[in-house]
Amino acid sequence: MEVKDINVIYEKGIDFIMSYGPKVIGAIVVLIIGLWIVKKATKSIGNLMEKRGIDPSLKPFLTSLIGTVLKLLVIISVMSMVGIEMTSFIAILGAAGLAIGMALSGTLQNFAGGVIILIFKPYKVSDFIEAQGYMGVVKEIQIFNTIITTVDNKTIIIPNGGLSTGSLVNFSAQPERRVDFSFGIAYGDDLNKAKQLIMDIAEKDERVLKTPEPFVRMGEMADSSVNITTRLWVKGADYWDVYFDTMEAVYESFNNSGINIPFPQMDVHIQK
Repeated sequence: MEVKDINVIYEKGIDFIMSYGPKVIGAIVVLIIGLWIVKKATKSIGNLMEKRGIDPSLKPFLTSLIGTVLKLLVIISVMSMVGIEMTSFIAILGAAGLAIGMALSGTLQNFAGGVIILIFKPYKVSDFIEAQGYMGVVKEIQIFNTIITTVDNKTIIIPNGGLSTGSLVNFSAQPERRVDFSFGIAYGDDLNKAKQLIMDIAEKDERVLKTPEPFVRMGEMADSSVNITTRLWVKGADYWDVYFDTMEAVYESFNNSGINIPFPQMDVHIQK
């Protein structure tokens, strides 16, 4: 190789270094600083999630997802600084993301629903809920599904997408619940006596709260009976025990006191 050729290569090398050297150095600096900022930001977000009480099963996933997205943005910025054309790459990435999103639309909806449930916590494990036509105790909240156990010990798996967008009743959200009854007595029976019998049962039951006071009033003059509306406030855990015990106690009390519990009947008048 002649000296002239060496000089040409040397000059081109110098030109290349002078042209791209500052960009490469700047890109390396931006990459190092960017990754450091991403690390700090991800750690801060994780601490914030912990302070806000985000579900432990969701925290690692969210911090990892946020960190990955931020790192991807840093890498794209660095590649653009070096002079690499990113327009086509971003377009291809966007098209691929759209195709994947359409293919997994139902799964992504359930995933988004799981994230919303774990963040806002409309219910938690051990709560008694009614949703999507099912009623039971929440046994597990997964990222895609919620698993509940019904009162007859069936395991129901409900997708989180419907739970996050549909109506839901959480019977365990409040510490106290109201037990509602409608006791029927026959027309002509002593209404005040029947009301007092019900009130005595409620006052003797220690599980029935004193505040709010038990409510016992005539609620309806029905076709075959006079109905007495009864409302008792109890702790959530005592709801069903109070319900069944009170039904049995009222039935026995009415029978022993001569209060008739009517059955549906109809008077037929025959005209000649």
